[in-house]
Amino acid sequence: MAARWQTHLPNALTMLRVVLTGALILLVALRPAPFPVGSSEPDAGLLLACALFVIAAITDALDGFLARRWRVVSRFGRIMDPFADKVLVLGAFIMLAGPAFTTADGTLVSGVEPWMVVVILARELLVTSIRAILEGDGIDFSAGWAGKAKMILQAIVVPLILVLLVWGAPESGSARAWVIDASVWATVAATVLSGVPYVTRAIGARRSLGDAA
Repeated sequence: MAARWQTHLPNALTMLRVVLTGALILLVALRPAPFPVGSSEPDAGLLLACALFVIAAITDALDGFLARRWRVVSRFGRIMDPFADKVLVLGAFIMLAGPAFTTADGTLVSGVEPWMVVVILARELLVTSIRAILEGDGIDFSAGWAGKAKMILQAIVVPLILVLLVWGAPESGSARAWVIDASVWATVAATVLSGVPYVTRAIGARRSLGDAA
C-alpha cells in the first residue's frame, strides 16, 4: 500500500503545473510592448518564463509516471492532469501570439500566428470531446503515441522559441528566424496530424458499439 505522501504527491505536482502556468502567463502579460528589436543583454524575463515552462513540463512527465508506478491513479488526477496540460500548452501559445511578442512595426517575432493557435485549440477540443463521449460509453480512450509525441514536441518548441528571443527580435531571413518559423510550423503540422489516430479510433469504437448492439 502506498504511503499517504505518495498518494498526494502526483496530484500536488499537477496543481503545481497549474500554478506555474499562471505565473508564466502573468509574467508574459506584464512584459512591456513593443518587443525589442535588439538587446546587448539577455532578457531575464524571457529566461524566467522559459524556466517556468520547463519546470511545468517536467511535472507533466513526473506526475503520471509516479501515479502509475505507485498505483495511486485517482479520479482527480485523471481529470486535472490533461486539464493542466492543455492550460500550459495553449496558454503558452496564446501568449506567444500576443502583443508581448510584436515589434513596433507590427512584426510577430514568435512565429506563432493567431490562426495557428485556433488550429491547435480546435484539435485539443475535438480530441477532448471525443474522449469524453467514448469514455462515457465505457471505452478506454487514453492518449496514444501520436498525442504523446505531439506533447513532447510542443514542450520542446515553446522554450526553444523563448531562448531564441532572449537577445531581441531576429532579423528577417536570419538563422534564428528560420529556426523559429520552422519549429512553429512543424508543431502545428504535428498537432493536426496527431488528431487523426484519435478520430480513426473513435470511428472504429463507435462501429464496434453499433455491431455489439
